[in-house]
Amino acid sequence: MVYENPDGVRIGLEVHVQLNRLNTKLFCGCSTDYHDSEPNTHVCPVCLGLPGALPVINEKAVEYAMKIGLALGCDIVEQTQFHRKNYYYPDLPKGFQTTQYDFPIAGEGKVVIEGEDGEHVVRITRAHMEEDPGRLMHMGTIEKSKGTLINYNRSGMTLIEIVSEPDMRSPKEARRYLDKLRSILDYLDVFNGDLEGAMRVDANVSVFMGERVEVKNISSFKGAERALLYEIMRQKNLIRRGGEITLETRHFDEARGVTLSMRTKETENDYRYFPEPDLMPMRVADRVPAVAATLPELPDTKRERFISQYGITEMHAKALTSDIRVADFFEVVASKVDPHAAGTWVSDVLRGELNYRDLSITSFATEDIIEIIGLVVEEKITEKSAVDVIRTILDVGGSPMDIVKEKGLLKVEGDIVTQAVSETIAENEEAVQDYLGGTEKSLNFLVGQVMKKTKGRADARQARELLIAALKD
Repeated sequence: MVYENPDGVRIGLEVHVQLNRLNTKLFCGCSTDYHDSEPNTHVCPVCLGLPGALPVINEKAVEYAMKIGLALGCDIVEQTQFHRKNYYYPDLPKGFQTTQYDFPIAGEGKVVIEGEDGEHVVRITRAHMEEDPGRLMHMGTIEKSKGTLINYNRSGMTLIEIVSEPDMRSPKEARRYLDKLRSILDYLDVFNGDLEGAMRVDANVSVFMGERVEVKNISSFKGAERALLYEIMRQKNLIRRGGEITLETRHFDEARGVTLSMRTKETENDYRYFPEPDLMPMRVADRVPAVAATLPELPDTKRERFISQYGITEMHAKALTSDIRVADFFEVVASKVDPHAAGTWVSDVLRGELNYRDLSITSFATEDIIEIIGLVVEEKITEKSAVDVIRTILDVGGSPMDIVKEKGLLKVEGDIVTQAVSETIAENEEAVQDYLGGTEKSLNFLVGQVMKKTKGRADARQARELLIAALKD
């Protein structure tokens, strides 16, 4: 199947990744551990840009930036350099942002995603380093705010801006790109994506190959998908009414799910870039081999290894490797029980129950799922009872065997199942006649009645076989 993209949608994303696992900010020694602190308590003359303050580059930040570039398949530049990007916002009091312009640290990479028509490549234009500004906190919506507070604790945090080509053709592809990018960054362990502001998205979107519109500062992946859906609809409706799409920057109001015009889009000339006079150009090419040696096994490589090493399906391998914590969890479980069973129970069952409760894999102990799978394999409990045990652990806690005993989930066999089959046949004459008359699905109903009578403790396959045998007599 080839996706024809009937609306000519083109989406490019600029993703700002905050390297919050660094101990200090990009150009000063202020702590990055500010998220639970009082406003404006993690600041100094350098990150506030006060006159006379001189920046000193954080060497670890450069290493992390190179690591990200290499993981995205980018070329690392021979020598990089910082520039001043001149503009004034209240959250950037010095009047310019220290960023990289024509010598970004990394360029020309790619991210492979599940596209609308199968595997799809999103090209990475560049990844560059820059400092984070402070944070504006509007009192109410941005349109009707009665006042705005500013917190400079975030000012000077290291950002990596990852810029893609407009290769995404739908909001769904944009969401998958963001998920894949987050997965790669988690593997690199360069940031904690759960912290506020860890990943922020600017989306450039156009329809029918027309003028692009930028939607800025979207704080969540779900928000990015919603903003893109709205913006595409807005642009299409405007064109249908005879209007014209103009190059502009818009704000996404998450509460109302709409985009609002902020200003006409600036061009590069508006920013008057010039080289940062307080920071020397850096030659980084010599460090590439050492940084490359620290790269971990990344999601796509791990997926292929899971398939070959454990013999699990590609679908399970993709699901298990999308989150490094899940991948590590699976490998521990697969070392103790049959890998196929581990893949099925971790990927299909446990992840589903965790997602339903908005919990991470760290909420469940590997020892518990190993014990539960063992009980199923040894035919001491049914799969239905195993799911019951998992749900009970997540909702109220407890150990697998204690829950099995307390709930009486040990599997029943022999006379108890035979009696349940006899009672089911006697009590459901209409379904029995339907089955004997050729309606196969009636048998499923009867199996369900047997399972109900045994409170899910019978083996469904055995119940089915006993029913068929009894109905033949």
